[in-house]
Amino acid sequence: MLEASVVIATRDRAGVLQQCLAALGRQSARGRFEIIVVDNGSADDTQAVIAAAARDNDIRTAFVDQPNRAKARNAGIALSRAGTIVFCDDDTLAPEGFVEAHLSARARDARSVVSGPIVNVPDAASHPPAGPKHYSRAFLCTCNASVGRSQLEAAGGFDETYELYGWEDTDLGVRLRGQGARRAWSWDAYLYHLKPPQEATLEKRVALAREKGAMAARFVRKSPTLAVRLATGAYAANFLRASLVGIAPLRSLYQRMAGSAGRAPGLAALAVDALVDLEYVDAMRAALRRADA
Repeated sequence: MLEASVVIATRDRAGVLQQCLAALGRQSARGRFEIIVVDNGSADDTQAVIAAAARDNDIRTAFVDQPNRAKARNAGIALSRAGTIVFCDDDTLAPEGFVEAHLSARARDARSVVSGPIVNVPDAASHPPAGPKHYSRAFLCTCNASVGRSQLEAAGGFDETYELYGWEDTDLGVRLRGQGARRAWSWDAYLYHLKPPQEATLEKRVALAREKGAMAARFVRKSPTLAVRLATGAYAANFLRASLVGIAPLRSLYQRMAGSAGRAPGLAALAVDALVDLEYVDAMRAALRRADA
């Protein structure tokens, strides 16, 4: 009997998806779960990768052509034949006991939303142990989480109006908590998250920050609680901080420092983080103003 459905949303990442599916094919819980891959509008070899992996694994697939993580994950939930949904990203590598750890944690409490350590690594050959620095208080992070399918359905699934990057899982977590779901943490349910340094360019990080800022404004408008404002940074003190550290001369300085990675990598990293943070706050503040207009 199927006990879990591992739901993965993917788009144009055939290479890492292949590694992700290979890792899931080596699970100790093999035979007790299915894999559902939702192709969110890929134009690369994603379909060929899925077809190849399906020859040796219980894989079902759907195609959602509109790039929208919430819509893709909802399609995966709809395809599920199991009572537990395990979420992971397409650029993750799950150790052999990953699915079994999620099933064990949920067996102890059927109302739980289970999370585990997310260990960022530069490549597939790096396997550092999960430690205290990988602990997270996030209630639901779809990079690594499991929850009952009936709980997801009762909460209404992911809100598909989060059409850009960010906050759709946190929003669902608020609704799950509101209907009585409990948070559970499992150190054994860890996985590796591929984060090659060369791919984390300033341009890519800024683009994601802008999207996340816009979605943060949507989250705040939907759930204007203190907890949500603190989580998103949508509060007066943070806006004041961003205004002070984001004045034009300082932004120019950050830009110059960001280009000095070869000479001063530490300062360059701090400058990049500052620029990304400012882009996030600017996008959130602009979206909140548009909503108030």
